[in-house]
Amino acid sequence: MFKTVLKIAVVLTFVSMGTIAIAQQTTAGSDPKVSAAPVASNVQAAAVATTLAPADNAATDAKASKPVLRELSPWSMFLSADIIVKAVMIGLAFASLVTWTVFIAKMVELTVVQSRLRGALSKIADSRSLAEAQFALGSSGTILSRFLAAAMREARLSAGISSDAGVKERAASSFAEIVRAESRRIRLGMGVLATIGATSPFVGLFGTVWGIMNSFIGISKSQTTNLAVVAPGIAEALLATAIGLVAAIPAVIIYNHFARVTKAYLELVGRSSGAAGRLLSRDLDRTHVSSVGRVGSHAAE
Repeated sequence: MFKTVLKIAVVLTFVSMGTIAIAQQTTAGSDPKVSAAPVASNVQAAAVATTLAPADNAATDAKASKPVLRELSPWSMFLSADIIVKAVMIGLAFASLVTWTVFIAKMVELTVVQSRLRGALSKIADSRSLAEAQFALGSSGTILSRFLAAAMREARLSAGISSDAGVKERAASSFAEIVRAESRRIRLGMGVLATIGATSPFVGLFGTVWGIMNSFIGISKSQTTNLAVVAPGIAEALLATAIGLVAAIPAVIIYNHFARVTKAYLELVGRSSGAAGRLLSRDLDRTHVSSVGRVGSHAAE
């Protein structure tokens, strides 16, 4: 009985040992599979990375080759322009400033002198002599006062000369000198407008040519004809021509306007000269009439 039990125990022992061995083999066989899974995943990740790497490099190269967009506002174009183009733009902007300064100054001047001269002509419309006209004007300071003063001075210097034609001729010469001086004075600044209007487009064109030349040099250096690369330089160059036209067009318009206004003012100056000449002629005639009357009275006595 005991032997039978012992045999059964030995058999069970061997069976349990075989089971444990089989379990260990099973565990040992399963461990490589478990450890191989991360390795397989790492290999797959490396393969994916290797596949995506050329695409990423291509995208990076495309971004690097893509031109950077620049702001093309007038101020940014001025700041990024060549030094020569900048100098041209600054000169044209200064010329435009001079144009509007002359416009304001001449407009005020012509308005004031025209209104004052018209008022002076209306004051002496009923005057009968040079002295009466001067009294009516007072200290107005208009060119008509200068005409009257020149006429009276010539009459005083020609006292005792019987030739009225000579007195009138000398007075007309004095009037002509006054008219020429006034014409030169009233046209001050108009020569500047004419110069700006005539030369500003060509100065702007010079800046444009210089800027486009630099743009073509940049094209040759960059070895590309991409419009996004060369367009900013061309736009900066064209801005110089635009500023030149901005300076030239108002200058021409203002010059033509002042030419018409100046012509109207000089016509008033001519009327003033004629008024002073007529008053001088009346004074001369009165002088001769009074002289003839005195001679007649002495003869009657």
